[in-house]
Amino acid sequence: MVRFLTAGESHGRALVVILEGMPAGLRIDQDLITRDLRRRQGGYGRGRRMAIETDRAEILSGVRRGETLGGPIAMTIENRDWANWQHTMSATADPPANAGGAHRGPVTRPRPGHADLAGVAKYERTDVRDVLERASARETAARVAAGAIARQLLQHAGIRIVSHVFSIGAAALPADRLVSFDEAAALPDDEPVRCVDDAIGQQMIAEIDRARQAGDTKGGAFEVIASGVPVGLGSYVQWDRKLDGRLAQALMSIPAIKAVGIGIGPAVAWRPGSEVHDEIVPDEGGRRAVGLARPTNRAGGLEGGVTNGEDVRVSAWMKPIATLMKPLRSVDLDTMEPAVAAIERSDVCAVPAAAVVGEAMLALVLAGALLERFGGDSIGRLDQAMADTGLRIGARFQPRA
Repeated sequence: MVRFLTAGESHGRALVVILEGMPAGLRIDQDLITRDLRRRQGGYGRGRRMAIETDRAEILSGVRRGETLGGPIAMTIENRDWANWQHTMSATADPPANAGGAHRGPVTRPRPGHADLAGVAKYERTDVRDVLERASARETAARVAAGAIARQLLQHAGIRIVSHVFSIGAAALPADRLVSFDEAAALPDDEPVRCVDDAIGQQMIAEIDRARQAGDTKGGAFEVIASGVPVGLGSYVQWDRKLDGRLAQALMSIPAIKAVGIGIGPAVAWRPGSEVHDEIVPDEGGRRAVGLARPTNRAGGLEGGVTNGEDVRVSAWMKPIATLMKPLRSVDLDTMEPAVAAIERSDVCAVPAAAVVGEAMLALVLAGALLERFGGDSIGRLDQAMADTGLRIGARFQPRA
């Protein structure tokens, strides 16, 4: 079982992540973890926080001399802004006299669209900061670090993951525009909105600029694609083993994601069946393990909750960020009188960054499904099981005389 836990507050000392279930013997490239963390911090529309932080994960356990040991992998990501928040976020009842940073007062005006009000009600807190610090999307840096290790396991197994943004505000790729894996893979790390169409990318940038000038925020949507996924990950025998359901939950857990689609997603509701289901034909190119191919991939590589050998394609729709520079109406919880919502340092648009988090979540779920199917406490055992299964599947789907 691959699982992970994160801890830490947005302006606390550090983020912590523990990743469990990685087989022993996997070579870990620290630079690849750093690269994904850097990609998460990029994208047009990010706020001032990204200029402060230079995220790097420090591995504390579970890796020795560059190889996983089979035990839990623990990592920390230092919050460089901690120096300015030591007094406000001190863990002790009485902050030390030398604690740095401003003496910030309590936050009492919850922001519509954030966890603020529901959180103070659930956990019976009087200061909204007790909620917003943990509910912040800063936590996703820890997910990206864990996902970067899961991605290295998948790469060892021949699986690659990429993403692209297909809409921000009103700017969007045409609904029938299918972005190939290679197109998304060709996007440079510093592409400002992660869009494969330069002209539409400029429209997305203009949408963000208009929102910034209006003191508003913008949402959008992205797609994550996994190529080289073997047949048979997931299962249809129980509801909680269906891989499409697990992927939907994983991506929906990313802050501000409000909808998830597999393959063509919502379009299945208004198309006829003949334009939804993917026909099965002989694989003339000889590239598929099962000897069969699909002229289309509207199912997004999943049928019945099981991978079918095509690319896995998952889309997610992100709402505009809840902190507005021209805040919406709220209520001061101290007086219960009308007030404007609090303002916290935030982004105008974080859809390109969310796409990188989506890659990490897809990697973590696929890594778990891969190990469930093939097992292996070590990389050698995993390799052998995958090779044996590949031979059996190849023999099963040989052309009949």
